[in-house]
Amino acid sequence: MTNEKKIVWRDTTVRRAVAGLVVITLMPAAILFIAAGRVDWWEAWVMIAVLALSMIASRVVMFRTHPDLAMERARWTEDRNIKAWDKYLMPLVALYGPALMWLVAGLDKRWNASPPLAIELEIAAFVVVILGYLISIWAFIENNFFSTVVRIQTERGHSVVSAGPYRWVRHPGYAGGFVGFLATPIALGTLWVFAPAVLTCIAIVARTALEDRTLQNELAGYREYAARVRYRLLPGVW
Repeated sequence: MTNEKKIVWRDTTVRRAVAGLVVITLMPAAILFIAAGRVDWWEAWVMIAVLALSMIASRVVMFRTHPDLAMERARWTEDRNIKAWDKYLMPLVALYGPALMWLVAGLDKRWNASPPLAIELEIAAFVVVILGYLISIWAFIENNFFSTVVRIQTERGHSVVSAGPYRWVRHPGYAGGFVGFLATPIALGTLWVFAPAVLTCIAIVARTALEDRTLQNELAGYREYAARVRYRLLPGVW
């Protein structure tokens, strides 16, 4: 790759990463505060900060440790042997589900639909949310094939990853999101968010099952890995 091509690649990838950071920060903020009709909501500000910091941390890690993964993720909209079912499940899990959660949270806050929760309970839920994101970032660090979409990355030498959190569950990135989503209603003090959070978690379970089946059928060595690491998402559960 020439120096000119490297500069173009880096500029394009950095621009897309920055755009993603802006979207992931501004979209929940806009939905939460517009739906709530107010900005004096400390839980929402903390949640936005957690989302932004986790996004920044994961992108810094990606550019420092897996620069080729940055290019892979930047090209997620291109149709490169992406599984047909993931064209529906990926946006449901990564975009529509969370957006619906923010919308319901804001409306819940506007109408005071949920009873007030103890601040200690909300803080504990935020700790769980942060732990969920840390698990996902750890998976991001260990897995050079952590693509946005489900596909076998043959051109990148796709292989089985079994280090870090992959020693205990086969899909720790999803596990972190699953735990974080379920803790979000309590963290925001908006219990009605459990409805879209549970629906989003069901979509995560479906995507996990389909991705796991794809890997077992198409990725060399994954069946042996699955025999060693029994659980897909939650240790001791499934």
